[in-house]
Amino acid sequence: MHSCGVGVLCVAMQPCAALQTMDMTTKPEWILIANTTRARVLQQQSSMIEVLESFVHPAGRGHATPRLPDPREKAYTRFAQELAQYLEAEARQDHFASLVILAPPPFLDELRAALGKFTARLLVGTVERDLTSWGVAELGRQVSRELAAVTH
Repeated sequence: MHSCGVGVLCVAMQPCAALQTMDMTTKPEWILIANTTRARVLQQQSSMIEVLESFVHPAGRGHATPRLPDPREKAYTRFAQELAQYLEAEARQDHFASLVILAPPPFLDELRAALGKFTARLLVGTVERDLTSWGVAELGRQVSRELAAVTH
């Protein structure tokens, strides 16, 4: 792990083999790891991963461990929409070439449903897994392991 710039931590990792088939010369791959209370947007370019953005859903503040709200209360739908709006704005600005989402069900379903058309076109895979509790040092290895299982 080393500093890639002011306030940015990077972790060396193996690029996702499934995503390497795309032309990555100018635009990086993005990875969203999320659950109903927290999310991080990661950028992978070459063999480095960096945390670009972190999100905390206000309903999740103060909880020691994220919990999935009762399915009848779709309070986490707003969080999924917030994340989708952020990704859509970035996709419209052509900031990334591809996107993989790692999130537990049913939040992954909420995220997929909330994606805009630009983001949906860049979505190359999803994984039903919650990696939000992993620290930056271990995150690169865990993300690589999960993405290795992504098939298209």
